[in-house]
Amino acid sequence: MKIRKAVFPVAGLGTRVLPATKAMPKEMLTIVDKPLIQYVVDEAREAGIEHFVFVTGRNKGVIEDHFDRMFELDTTLAARGKKAEQEILAANQPEAGAMSFTRQQAPLGLGHAVWCARDIVGDEPFAVVLPDELVLNTPGCLAQMIAHAGKLDAKSNLIAVEAVPEHLTHQYGICGVGKRNGNIFEVDGMVEKPPKGTAPSNLSITGRYILQPEIFKILETQERGAGGEIQLTDAMIGLSKTQKFYGVEFEGERHDCGSKSGFLRANIAYGMARTDLRDGLRAEMKRYLEK
Repeated sequence: MKIRKAVFPVAGLGTRVLPATKAMPKEMLTIVDKPLIQYVVDEAREAGIEHFVFVTGRNKGVIEDHFDRMFELDTTLAARGKKAEQEILAANQPEAGAMSFTRQQAPLGLGHAVWCARDIVGDEPFAVVLPDELVLNTPGCLAQMIAHAGKLDAKSNLIAVEAVPEHLTHQYGICGVGKRNGNIFEVDGMVEKPPKGTAPSNLSITGRYILQPEIFKILETQERGAGGEIQLTDAMIGLSKTQKFYGVEFEGERHDCGSKSGFLRANIAYGMARTDLRDGLRAEMKRYLEK
């Protein structure tokens, strides 16, 4: 199974981190010195993704600008001899034609956002990457999933899963566990935000998916579910009647950067993972805690 394309739903309003997202897209908030969207694009690139599809909304044009060249900046850096900065920008620059942008005109949910990418994705399996969820690990979460996908039937679907506390399962999409082989297992049912005490397991569906193109046909007529939105989980339940789904318990530390506490935690974790920042950050934290 060759996965060439990845869909990034970036049309959300970022209401959990207001007022920071009133005028700035949530995806452009920075973790240390890079915006969220850059981290997930880098993860997809590491996994071998060749085409990056962004489903955007109003006031999201800065995301497109971020991945474009800024000639004034390039010229200024060159004139001042700032080669290190030029190399950083060059490393983040995608190839011409490697990115596509389409609009989700109304906030109808994740399932609807994925459906908006149908014509760009076409008739091939693809990845879905949620930009406000980061996984700190090498290799990245998507690379781990694609490695597993290469060993499965061509019409298989994969979802990244993570254990959550039993008393919080009603807040997540949860999957049942079937036949297991190491950290991958056959998914035995899925449910979106099950009532307390009814979840089939404590494994939540997180923000990485590898899906077959048949999902688009289901999403086309998918009724609204939890929260009055078109839920991707509901469409996956429909697809699971004809195709297999596998859960991947990935290696790495997941950070929910869509919440204020998760965003702060991610900044510390990614800062501590940097050898050029670790000692200084540790000293600053010690100084702060001793106050």
